[in-house]
Amino acid sequence: MTIHREGFKSISIAAFVFILINLVSFNWLSASLPWLTGILFAVTLFLFVFIISFFRVPRRNWRIDPHCITSPCDGKVVVIEEVTDPEYFNDKRIQVSVFMSPANVHLNINPITGNVLYSKYHKGKYLVAWHPKSSTENERHSVVLQNERVTILVKQIAGALAKRIVNYLQPGEQVEQGGELGFIKFGSRVDLLLPPGTKVEVSLHQKVQAGVTVIATY
Repeated sequence: MTIHREGFKSISIAAFVFILINLVSFNWLSASLPWLTGILFAVTLFLFVFIISFFRVPRRNWRIDPHCITSPCDGKVVVIEEVTDPEYFNDKRIQVSVFMSPANVHLNINPITGNVLYSKYHKGKYLVAWHPKSSTENERHSVVLQNERVTILVKQIAGALAKRIVNYLQPGEQVEQGGELGFIKFGSRVDLLLPPGTKVEVSLHQKVQAGVTVIATY
């Protein structure tokens, strides 16, 4: 396991706050209120370790298969339905949405090998990630990937806690399945918009792993 580069600043700030709070606590409270000092240390240590774990990148063998669309993120499948995409395709697509809790790994992975046709950031609201309107009204970043067999849209969506979406892809770029697509900080969701006729291989409420679980085949 390693720590993702997106976490270096957040972890440094968390370390400073952790040290500051506990220095003040031990110097001013330990003699008169030792129980409070212990509680503060335990709580701040838990939060510090949690922030470190949020930016973890586990070692995995990415699934590389030209006939598979792999999951772009860790989490739980919360939507499988037919929708009309108003942003890029302007026709019907199969939407598969994966919700990421704050405890999940938040690195986002390219689900296929292909060319980046479209990459656009949208300002928006911060509805809870499982809200039906979060796909179209929340802050989000959409990318369209295409190869000789399939064209898909991957949408990173901010939630009530996620205030920063990072996307690494630029139009015209060639990307590899299993490569880094981006990062969402502190819980959110990712939507996949797939062509009609794509065979979805996951079910509602199924837990999935980025770059490993097959979302669909084509």
